[in-house]
Amino acid sequence: MVNPGFRIKKTFARPEKKLIDAFAGVSVASIGDAQNRMGCMNSRIVPLNSAPLAGCAFTVRVRAGENLLLHKAIDMALPGDVIVVDAQNDQSHGITGELMISWLRRRGVAGLILDGCLRDIAVIRALTDFPVYAAGVAANGPTKAGGGEINFPITCGGVVVNPGDIVVGDADGVVVVSPADAAQVLAAAKAQDAKEVRTRKEIETLTWDRSWVDAALTEKGCEFIE
Repeated sequence: MVNPGFRIKKTFARPEKKLIDAFAGVSVASIGDAQNRMGCMNSRIVPLNSAPLAGCAFTVRVRAGENLLLHKAIDMALPGDVIVVDAQNDQSHGITGELMISWLRRRGVAGLILDGCLRDIAVIRALTDFPVYAAGVAANGPTKAGGGEINFPITCGGVVVNPGDIVVGDADGVVVVSPADAAQVLAAAKAQDAKEVRTRKEIETLTWDRSWVDAALTEKGCEFIE
């Protein structure tokens, strides 16, 4: 029986660990640029600590203020997975907190991204080995009435996330990469990071070539007035 809105897919294809690991340390901004600036979650999804994030998306959709399927997800996720939750951007209930996140850490899960709220923020901010991204903090607890889906496509932070996508996070936010595009995106992002290293050196030595600015303005028909 098909029951959209309350169903769990037990398995999905995960990318190779070495492919995911290759994204570690590559800047989210450069990865986003390498995808025509289309893959980054919007600014409501913010890092709640400084732990680095790179892993395989394990997707969850829940109703606003609801966390029964999130509890199931934390038991299903494998080491290296990142639980990515579409919680409807609900701002009135914290649907996870210290205990659930402690369980994820102990099981080797690689992180949590939540388009919604959580609580126990003081504990989460102090974590150095488990990255957490969310849209807010709320003290009200959740319900456990059911409804939702595990390992189906979701939307988180304005970006579609499929189970098995690669998710990378840093201080700027989170970016999502399809495994089918990963090799090409990775090469372009690393090239962009290398270019920015060179530019920093040029800034320090006052040799940064800025001639392209006037060239671009002229090409676009800007009028210069003395």
